[in-house]
Amino acid sequence: MPVQHPAVYAVSACLLGIRCRYNGGHKLTPQVMEFLKNKQAVLVCPELLSGLPIPRPPAEIQAGDGRRVLREEARVKLADGSDVTEAFRRGAGAALELVKHGRATHAILKERSPSCGVRRIYRAGRLVEGKGVFAALLEAEGVNVISEEEIPGE
Repeated sequence: MPVQHPAVYAVSACLLGIRCRYNGGHKLTPQVMEFLKNKQAVLVCPELLSGLPIPRPPAEIQAGDGRRVLREEARVKLADGSDVTEAFRRGAGAALELVKHGRATHAILKERSPSCGVRRIYRAGRLVEGKGVFAALLEAEGVNVISEEEIPGE
């Protein structure tokens, strides 16, 4: 009979209180911390791994979502107009390597992020349906991805 290994979760580091968001803040989410009790987790922040500075202006995916960025059909730009597409791809790739090394099969990511958004991201200042670059890459690699909003609260 094959040995069952416990699920390992990749988790957006900002959800666990790490100050790695574009503005230098975090999004500590108690229900994620509670969910992860007695579970293995790999903390990741693709934007930090990209080498982009913190703080910096917010970023948005132009004309599409993370899937199109990965196919080189869309760009990621900061609010000041700087093109950071390659940095976002590089960061997503580096974060994926950590996920693979940690053998994570599931991910809990920060909704509305241009990297980690699972169902919604911002485009032109408006919330739209779409995936972030890292979320799209993880799904393409077969990782089961959910957002922190899907973790039941108290």
